[in-house]
Amino acid sequence: MVGRRPNAKFTAQAGEEMSRRRRFGVLAICCMSLLIVGIDVTIVNVALPSLGKDFHASVAGLQWVIDAYTLVLASFLMLSGSTADRFGRRRTFVTGLLVFVLGSLLCSLAPNLGLLVVFRMLQALGGSMLNPVAMSIITNTFTVPSERAQAIGVWGAAVGVSMALGPVVGGILVSSVGWRSIFWINIPIGLLAVVLALRFVPESKAPRARRPDAVGQLLIIALLASLTYGIIEVPSHGWTSPEILTVFAVALAALVGILVWEPRRDEPLLDLRFFRSLPFAGATITAIAAFGTLGGFLFLNTLYLQDVRDLSALHAGLDTLPMAAMAMLWPPISGRMVGRSGARLPLVVAGIFVTVGCAMFVRLETTTPFTWLFAAYVVFGIGFGWVNAPITNAAVSGMPRAQAGVAAGIASTSRQIGQTLGVAIVGSLVTVTAGGTLHAQFTTASHTAWWFLTGCGFVVLVMAFVTTSRRALDSARRTARELNPENLGSAETELAQPAEQR
Repeated sequence: MVGRRPNAKFTAQAGEEMSRRRRFGVLAICCMSLLIVGIDVTIVNVALPSLGKDFHASVAGLQWVIDAYTLVLASFLMLSGSTADRFGRRRTFVTGLLVFVLGSLLCSLAPNLGLLVVFRMLQALGGSMLNPVAMSIITNTFTVPSERAQAIGVWGAAVGVSMALGPVVGGILVSSVGWRSIFWINIPIGLLAVVLALRFVPESKAPRARRPDAVGQLLIIALLASLTYGIIEVPSHGWTSPEILTVFAVALAALVGILVWEPRRDEPLLDLRFFRSLPFAGATITAIAAFGTLGGFLFLNTLYLQDVRDLSALHAGLDTLPMAAMAMLWPPISGRMVGRSGARLPLVVAGIFVTVGCAMFVRLETTTPFTWLFAAYVVFGIGFGWVNAPITNAAVSGMPRAQAGVAAGIASTSRQIGQTLGVAIVGSLVTVTAGGTLHAQFTTASHTAWWFLTGCGFVVLVMAFVTTSRRALDSARRTARELNPENLGSAETELAQPAEQR
């Protein structure tokens, strides 16, 4: 398709040879994948009340519509990253797009809640091949740290675009056509991205292929699936029921298995040495906390606006536009600031605004003024707009480019784990008080959940200082030395640059 030019053998160094125009063209194509994956989350949240009515679903059923998707994403992101490094990033990227499109089509045809959850899992399997692989492509395309940070800022802005488009487009589709139409929008965007990727994105692989880690993959699936199932089903079964005790025991056993098995492998799926870098480990915690607030926020807010305030899907989507607009406006600025002076200030801003935004809902009532809600949406949107760039930059900075897919996969996995746990925990907190139904007492029952989300925001603020200290930067240099001794000079220069500019 591209003639005899060496696209198929594109290496990491080829990114430096690309023109600036083509580099940002590749960035735009990668952002399309983030757009359809991100818009799918916000669109489905808007459609939850309609889904619940059509399928007579409980709160737990609605949680599974969201968490089945994010759970599969979290389970397979690292595998997708290492697979892309082994077999080719463009090949994996295009395969993911096609599977995602197929899953979206099947979701629109689902005859019942059970099959919808199954098709959401297929959709997520395709989605798992998109974001970490796209981030790996970006990492290998933008090799200058400052330019990469700006590219990551643009990448983060795509999150805001998806948040902005999802509620509005979803509201229009649900109100005029029905909830099934929300999955149609992925099909043309996904197919267009396939064509453009095949035409413009160069193929790239890791110089040395990594061996598959089937045991590690199974342990990760067992850990995330059992933990999520236990949290969601606790309200209906009780903490002491044999079923819940069993699944939590499975989660604990899987965690122990990961800690024992992965360090013994030469090429583990989850390289635990990455976590010796405090910025990387902190980025993981920050991602779980920040995206936990996002998942919980969207879940609670959608049910509140449509089931408590009786707004239409379109009206509810329009009301949350201030949050989406802020989440779209600030990521490029955050990315530039990360590139120039490091991650501390963006993370401090994110932590403060996310915490305050969630705290504004802890006394939510059925008659809370919409002006107060709009103000809270703006505050939360600002915080979320600042958090993504420093998370992503910390995850890939100083790591071996040969394992860029794995490092980016861990960062993306942390985001999906956060969303999965956020929805699971806040849904269970509400269900315990509201009895599993969505009636007037939902508002009061949600107060504990909003306090939980406020605490997650505070974790982001604490991590801003923990991950940017001199000790943290020293740990990142030591980790880079251990992981990447052949490129130690460039890695240490990259790590030192933000610190020198502080």
